[in-house]
Amino acid sequence: MDLEFVPLLGIQRDLYRLPRNMERFHAYLKTMRGNSVNDLEVPLVAMNPMAGEHVPELIDRLLELRADEVGAAAVAAASEHLKAEPGRFKVGIVVADDLRGRWTNRYVYELGHRLGAKPLYKRGWIVPMLWSSEVPDAAAIREEVLTSVHRAAYIGRHGMATRLSEILAQEGAAMATAGCVEPHLTADDLEYTRAVIEPLLGATEHSIIIPCLFGDEAATSLGYRPQGLSPRAGFALALHQAREGRVVQAFRPA
Repeated sequence: MDLEFVPLLGIQRDLYRLPRNMERFHAYLKTMRGNSVNDLEVPLVAMNPMAGEHVPELIDRLLELRADEVGAAAVAAASEHLKAEPGRFKVGIVVADDLRGRWTNRYVYELGHRLGAKPLYKRGWIVPMLWSSEVPDAAAIREEVLTSVHRAAYIGRHGMATRLSEILAQEGAAMATAGCVEPHLTADDLEYTRAVIEPLLGATEHSIIIPCLFGDEAATSLGYRPQGLSPRAGFALALHQAREGRVVQAFRPA
């Protein structure tokens, strides 16, 4: 993969300096379109252009942390390991507003981000996403960038995931290759989670996938049936399996 990091946080911060009205919204659209009439040049789709002050305040914090420099270093490191993979991509960090963005249900949007990046990939973009409800440190920023890049490489090899088994394999591989250690469950909770999820591995419905990946809190927020799972239990199991080198065997549906 030919990877180039593009700093996007300063662009987002400049947009938030505009008055919180249609002037900002039109500037946001113009920035995304660039010189294109009907296409996307700058991938700010996940940005909430009308967000309140909590988002620019977070971006200021990220700029203080030199998040774009952290991201650039992560991309440079990943490039060394992905030279043989096909594709040319720009990589840029975007902040999504799940704290007060009324249009954003965190679980639905995050699942879409993990599974629905094909339109961005076609345009040559990989977009690591940070969330307004979280205050990441440099390690978390690096992990998100690396996970996003390795996810794109995995999808390039295996195609887009649709079944729960495929999503678990994809996310486990991406997180493990990125060096993630979280989310984490106790041994007992891992075994319990495995027992709950295994009969559902062939599922393609979001009403099953979201509770299995994100846990009961997510299920309840969307009116789905809870499965008795801890927060992000499915991701924790996927990461554990990937680190143990047992993804294919564990997540092949019957």
